[in-house]
Amino acid sequence: MPNLLTDWILHLDTHLAALAAGHGAMVYTLLFAFIFVETGVVVLPFLPGDSLLFVAGALAAKGVFSMPVLAPTLIVAAIAGDTLNFAIGSGMRKHVLDAHRIRFVKQEYLERTQAYFDRHGRKTIVLARFVPVVRTLAPFVAALGKMPYPGFLAYNVIGGLAWVGLLLGAGHLFGHLAWVSQHLTMVILGIVLVSILPGVTGWMKDRKA
Repeated sequence: MPNLLTDWILHLDTHLAALAAGHGAMVYTLLFAFIFVETGVVVLPFLPGDSLLFVAGALAAKGVFSMPVLAPTLIVAAIAGDTLNFAIGSGMRKHVLDAHRIRFVKQEYLERTQAYFDRHGRKTIVLARFVPVVRTLAPFVAALGKMPYPGFLAYNVIGGLAWVGLLLGAGHLFGHLAWVSQHLTMVILGIVLVSILPGVTGWMKDRKA
């Protein structure tokens, strides 16, 4: 299973192109589901949404996907996922005595996300989109912290537009370049490393403290 996941992450372009060739328009539903689950299901914070968006944009530049269909589909998925996540947090708030000790979520993940809120306030909902793990838990922690839904929704929409728009746009802009096409695995690894860098930096600061 780990080898299969690694293969999918490193060769996303090949697998997505094969899905598009074999399933046609159904692949948009699969992409919607992936982004929706990554942002909406609290126990799945490790899915590679950043690299998926970039690769999807790169494939759109080659005509594999239609950008006018792809972009709105994934923006809606990102916003809907965070909305579900917030609803789950709101529902659990009534039954959880200690918001930082939830059995099915690693405590370190909750603490890392709370640290983002302490540092950035409500802007965390937007900034967290670009940080794996934190992006999945930010709506959940916001709900546990009793953030009003109208305020959350505004940041949710801005964050969804920014995250999907920037990464899809970057993939579409650079995806047709020969060097990017030939070294896409390296680009994917670079995206993964850059996306986890804030978490690693925070962990090192905590260890140093």
